[in-house]
Amino acid sequence: MAKYFDVHPDNPQPRTIAQVADSVRSGALIAYPTDSCYALGCRLGSRDGIDRIRTIRKLDDRHHFTLVCQDFSQLGQFVRVDNDVFRAIKASTPGSYTFILPATKEVPRMLQHPKKKTVGVRIPDHVVTHALLTELGEPLLSSTLLLPDEDEPMTQGWEIKDRLDHVLDAVVDSGDCGTEPTTVIDFSGGEVEIVRRGAGDATRFE
Repeated sequence: MAKYFDVHPDNPQPRTIAQVADSVRSGALIAYPTDSCYALGCRLGSRDGIDRIRTIRKLDDRHHFTLVCQDFSQLGQFVRVDNDVFRAIKASTPGSYTFILPATKEVPRMLQHPKKKTVGVRIPDHVVTHALLTELGEPLLSSTLLLPDEDEPMTQGWEIKDRLDHVLDAVVDSGDCGTEPTTVIDFSGGEVEIVRRGAGDATRFE
């Protein structure tokens, strides 16, 4: 049965955020809100968490997992960014974008795309997510909470707990989330590719 954490959307309770972070450090798989929609998250090196996310979402090994980062300096530890890409990402963060970039050695191989050796990274613009990342001190390994054969993610924490109680360890609820996933921009191939149009304005990358 998943623990249920009711978190204030504007002033997250430090004690509650600390409890969620402790759960993640202990290997928990959580559902948590972001500036686009709810996401599944676990600790960076958790093979069990990765396997459970793959099972819940029925993902193959070509799926790009995302490292949700606290800030740009943390993001820079996990991906290689040249000057032009740096400026483009800097101008768009924090925000509802996921950027696909070449992974550094800090990224476990099991998270990298098997052929491209890339990984997704993002810096969300969400008070609760930022509080959790600050408390955690490391990125969350994440994937959009979009179930197989469904067109839109769930928007309510209680609904997620009700439907996924048996496969999650915790649900963080801070009110409604959006239904639109992040806009995904791939910088790994030399040219900018808009992989998915979502909550972030993609026109700046066209």
